[in-house]
Amino acid sequence: MAYLLLYNPGMKMQNTLRNKIEFSGIGLHTGHEINVKILPAKEDTGIVFIRKDVPSSPFIKAAAENVVATNYATTIGKRGVAVSTIEHLMAAFYGLGVDNAVVEIDGPEVPIMDGSASHFIDMIETSGLKQLESLKKYLVIKEPIKVADRDKYVIISPSEDNEFIVDYSIDFAHPFLTKQSFSGLFSGDVFRDGVGRARTFGFLRDLEMLRKNGLAKGGSLDNAIVISDTEILNEEGLRYPDEFVRHKVLDLMGDISLVGAPVIGQIKAHRSGHELNHRLVQEILKWPDRWELVDYTPKDTVEIPRHRLIEKMASI
Repeated sequence: MAYLLLYNPGMKMQNTLRNKIEFSGIGLHTGHEINVKILPAKEDTGIVFIRKDVPSSPFIKAAAENVVATNYATTIGKRGVAVSTIEHLMAAFYGLGVDNAVVEIDGPEVPIMDGSASHFIDMIETSGLKQLESLKKYLVIKEPIKVADRDKYVIISPSEDNEFIVDYSIDFAHPFLTKQSFSGLFSGDVFRDGVGRARTFGFLRDLEMLRKNGLAKGGSLDNAIVISDTEILNEEGLRYPDEFVRHKVLDLMGDISLVGAPVIGQIKAHRSGHELNHRLVQEILKWPDRWELVDYTPKDTVEIPRHRLIEKMASI
């Protein structure tokens, strides 16, 4: 069977970073200044986190089996050591084709930066990618898999054209968060220009409750869209008219990456969050007869020229 793979750059071979990346920033929930160093890694390493502030810190692989919490962020952990708010960085790795990297971090969460994956995108593109000697593996969905919680759901189905398509909708009882939807083929270009720069958001009325529970200590108008009952408080406004749903797609990409391989299939989601996204990943791994893991082979794969990709997205 021919598989149409839209990941770019370096679709057929595994990639790592060409150069190390270093940055610092505030943790959204802890409010602490945190330093991060991302190092190139050999093939089949995956994405691995190390807490440099914890003596004898275990290597914590960014994988579904290591997820320990999904409330307000995705947290991975091992032997009592955890790293939270990994979803935006993981989405950047996934969207730009970084298969292997070691993330050294001296605090309990990945810095929130501006609330999107924008800084991570820029740093990865400045570093560039190094092609490794092993083939990528892709997880190809063969039968539908669905998880739901009342009116929220996320379902992944086979793709007729063997592509990765995302269709996401939200609907909140708020004047700024009425029905929004985002649909499109997922590729490096779509991630970079259409999803990766969408910021996290929250309601002003929830801020006091979050801080009483030890969360959002580092939250500000510099790293989140804050919505009151009557207005958006950020002076610069929105980056996209539908920035809210685009950010939900960003979170979904970070969470789906924990399945362990780029996915070929169609995802349809309505109001899903980290918990439901994680449940989908768990359900996928629970039913290996509903998908197959395939290597890229040049004779089986065709690239879509950029102008055709744009035309196809416009038709969805």
